[in-house]
Amino acid sequence: MDFLSSIFSTDITTSLDAKTIILVMLASLISGLLISFVYLFTHKKEGYSQSFCATLVMLPIIISIIILLVGNSVARAFSLAGAFTIIRFRSAPGTPKDIAYVFFTLAAGLAYGMGYIAYGALFTIVLCAIMVVLYLTNYAHNKNTLMHLKITVPEDLNYQGAFDDILGNYTTHYKLTKVKTVDFGALFELNYSIILKDNIDQKKFIDELRCRNGNLTILLNMTESNTSFAA
Repeated sequence: MDFLSSIFSTDITTSLDAKTIILVMLASLISGLLISFVYLFTHKKEGYSQSFCATLVMLPIIISIIILLVGNSVARAFSLAGAFTIIRFRSAPGTPKDIAYVFFTLAAGLAYGMGYIAYGALFTIVLCAIMVVLYLTNYAHNKNTLMHLKITVPEDLNYQGAFDDILGNYTTHYKLTKVKTVDFGALFELNYSIILKDNIDQKKFIDELRCRNGNLTILLNMTESNTSFAA
């Protein structure tokens, strides 16, 4: 356990100034709170995870302290890397925007840990302002939302073109992307990418599909928000 003993050795703590550590931690905490607040504001319609918001607050502090501990020592860097290999993260992958917020907090923590407190604060404020502006202007919003439609059909049903008339009535675009067998070949699973027409009754759309596929499982999934409707 040499790498653990090197992390907690006295030469690391004595080389750090208490005032610097407090200043870095305080700046990191403020940035984490600001980033978390912006995330809450920009996700109030689609929902958010409380644990993820708390993580955004903690990450800048964690990263800045790690950078302070490592300093210019290659040995410390490898010791910390060895310590972190023990950790196993178990979480569902987030959206690209969630991942961007994680990198945002990491970058802020790196800046503070390296001593660039003014640059880190400026970076945090500017990027938070950009995120708010993008949210308020509804940047890159596409009314034609791409969806994934999954239809389960019995093996005795010829699925080729079986739903074309229904999809033609309710969508502006549809494409069969994947076909696979399930339940040891007793059923087929059809995967479509579709764009629904405006003001479409989704329940009526799914009901018509259910009448055609023998009332088996149907899943309509919204690509961006991961919201799904099943029957």
